[in-house]
Amino acid sequence: MNHFSFLRCVLFAMALGWVGVANALTIFRIGGESLPRPEVGGDFEFVQLSWGEADEARHGSLELLEVSPDYIKPRELDPSVNLTPSLEGSGGQILALGWTGWERRLEEDLVFFDEDPSTAYLGDGHFAAHAPPQKHLIFDFGGRFLIQRIRFFPREKHEHDRFIQKFVIGISDGDPLKDGTRDRNFGTRGHYVNFDVAHEITENTVSDITLEMPPVPIKQILFQGFENTRGIWEVAEFQIFGIGYAPFAYYVSNVIDLGEPASLGQLNWLGHQDQEAKIDISMRAGGDDDPNNYWRFTFRGDERTRFAANGRPLKLADYKRLESGEKAGITHDTENWDFWSTPYDFESDGGDLVGNKPHQFVQFKVDFLSGLEASGQLDYLQFSVSIPPIASEALAEIEPNRAPAGEVTAFTYKIKPNLDSGDLGFDSIWIETPARAIGVDAVRIGGVEENFELVDLDDTGFTVRVPPVSIQQTEELIEVDFRAEVFKFGTVFSGRVFNSEMAEEVYQTLTPGNADDLYDGDVLRVDLAGLESKTIQAMQLSSPVLTPNNDGVNDRVVIEYDLLNLAGTVPASINIYSLSGQRLGSVSVAGVASGRFSTQWDGRDESGKILPPGMYILRLEVAADQGTDSVERIVSLAY
Repeated sequence: MNHFSFLRCVLFAMALGWVGVANALTIFRIGGESLPRPEVGGDFEFVQLSWGEADEARHGSLELLEVSPDYIKPRELDPSVNLTPSLEGSGGQILALGWTGWERRLEEDLVFFDEDPSTAYLGDGHFAAHAPPQKHLIFDFGGRFLIQRIRFFPREKHEHDRFIQKFVIGISDGDPLKDGTRDRNFGTRGHYVNFDVAHEITENTVSDITLEMPPVPIKQILFQGFENTRGIWEVAEFQIFGIGYAPFAYYVSNVIDLGEPASLGQLNWLGHQDQEAKIDISMRAGGDDDPNNYWRFTFRGDERTRFAANGRPLKLADYKRLESGEKAGITHDTENWDFWSTPYDFESDGGDLVGNKPHQFVQFKVDFLSGLEASGQLDYLQFSVSIPPIASEALAEIEPNRAPAGEVTAFTYKIKPNLDSGDLGFDSIWIETPARAIGVDAVRIGGVEENFELVDLDDTGFTVRVPPVSIQQTEELIEVDFRAEVFKFGTVFSGRVFNSEMAEEVYQTLTPGNADDLYDGDVLRVDLAGLESKTIQAMQLSSPVLTPNNDGVNDRVVIEYDLLNLAGTVPASINIYSLSGQRLGSVSVAGVASGRFSTQWDGRDESGKILPPGMYILRLEVAADQGTDSVERIVSLAY
């Protein structure tokens, strides 16, 4: 088919509605509300969303952020401003310990932070009728900050006789995984909180007390005042002063309904980050409006169920209404939702939306990591989708999936599209290659060789254009023969399809899967062949995803590996690295010999803390006779 026939086919297909409507591009923007509408060639729909719309009922949230219609950025503390008067109005709370446990501060506690130095709380034991014979207060900031100092003092007229003789100041970063590992518990009747001791004074004689706080992120400060042996003590004002930006702040968008399944296109953003700060942007996509599964105890042994007592599936609102003893946990809905993507490179200002097929729902997450004087700001997130999608489904696999390192290999890229009558359709296929392909030899549709156009070919991949009418036959297998070299184990030949007559539309990512029933591959990854001389013959993970949430499913990843040709026992190690190459921890491995071995990793770093969600590298190294042999595997951590 020549070029003119090809164009006639495209127009004919569009006239019949086979490739959908032309104006299918939709651009969404979160934030940047004062900016003009995006400038994109052709017609498109524009949807403006607000940073401030994050709603827990729609799975959105934000913490320790200054929110404007035009940006979000971490909150900054003024070291000259006392935090206690405004604490409860800015997302924090103040708790007092009573006989029944921790409760919202009492009216008599207001004098601690009413900014009136002429009123005071008397530590004369009068509160013992309704509370323990000491005074315990927790100042909870609602997030982690760097607290510079605290100050408390009596009324001026009692500065010489009502100083507090004995007290404790505790701190906590709020991490529940550290509960039970800190210095001591405080509480009563099972209502305990866990704190590290920052200051413990037993023989104080100073009335106006100023204490410097440790330079670590603090979410809660505990004040514990004891009875004096030298008379009544009092506190007129308890002041807390912070400094710098919130070290950790985050934004999670609401689950965004695109209206119907859509091809996911590009994500772009505008903002800046200081040299010693970091902004991580991630996204995920799904098929319904809830990325979670909710579990309820049935009280039949340890049995859990995802259904309410009325037999209906539990939703977020249902789960919140359960009694605390009924709540059995929340897990990621792996059936309908992808995991959070690896964070984008913020300096690149954009990247492809991640999704293995058309999705109707998307969600975004932004993590801010700041220093005392270094932070960042995000003005907007903007992304594009095609509604309806290019194709309802487009599975792809590559043959062969093993190739000699550095040798020219003939590959066949297999695609099976599934197009509904309203889908846009496509005529172009882009295939990513690790280096410039040596050549593209043939394109077949349904086993019949077709004329094709090689549109471009460079160091990152190539694009071929094929007759669109043939593709509308949804069960026809498309095969692209090309020659290329592979240099790295596990090289992925990702691909996208698009319609050249709709230049403004997005490119739809191909989904790895069973495109050809006659070939048992189902992957777009190519491993290296001819490595029989290597010591490490196999390294497998029990699951590519680790979810350490104690639900009994993928709480640990089992690492299994085969070793050959070792002369006796040799040293070996398994280290955990971030994708940037930073070593984060290790897995215990003893000396090894030839044979099959296995060990486990529970998602913790060197200090014993569970790592944040993301992708990590497990690197096995074995000190073989011919030098160190190593293999890497990637595991995704999600919870």
